[in-house]
Amino acid sequence: MGEGGATLMKHLVRVLMFCLIAVKGSVVAHAEETATFGFKSLTPEVALELARATLVACRVAGYQTAVAVVDRNGILQVLLRDQLAGAHTPETARRKAWTSASFKEDTLSMMEVTQAGKPQSGVRFISEALMAGGGIPIEVEGAIVGAIGISGAPGGEADHQCGEKGLEAIEDKLIF
Repeated sequence: MGEGGATLMKHLVRVLMFCLIAVKGSVVAHAEETATFGFKSLTPEVALELARATLVACRVAGYQTAVAVVDRNGILQVLLRDQLAGAHTPETARRKAWTSASFKEDTLSMMEVTQAGKPQSGVRFISEALMAGGGIPIEVEGAIVGAIGISGAPGGEADHQCGEKGLEAIEDKLIF
């Protein structure tokens, strides 16, 4: 190979090395981009507003309740108990909210599909899970950002209805 051919070969090797380094750098950058993720979460202020709106909805219906709001991981953000709500209602509301956040489903629906003899009945044995109506996931733009749990109304359906009214009252705040 002549001197011109050797120069051309060195040039091609440099270009090839540059391309390989550029590709490796973009692969590493892409891997770094996808190594983590972000998610939406309720602010404490919105969680408190939701709990208050739900407590008011229950009062209007004539019920003394407890209301719990948890984040997407089931960790308690807010817990309110009306002055005449039973002693058991705060823990019951928290567990309903936790169950709803954990299973990403409302507990009124879960109450039906987890009854004894049904294929999903085993989830009733999970510690903390409470399959009683009144737990509702909080969904924003297709993602679960938390859940609300209500206890103290006469039955799970009434708890659930209070929760729906509370969510309706703040739905404009749930658009991020």
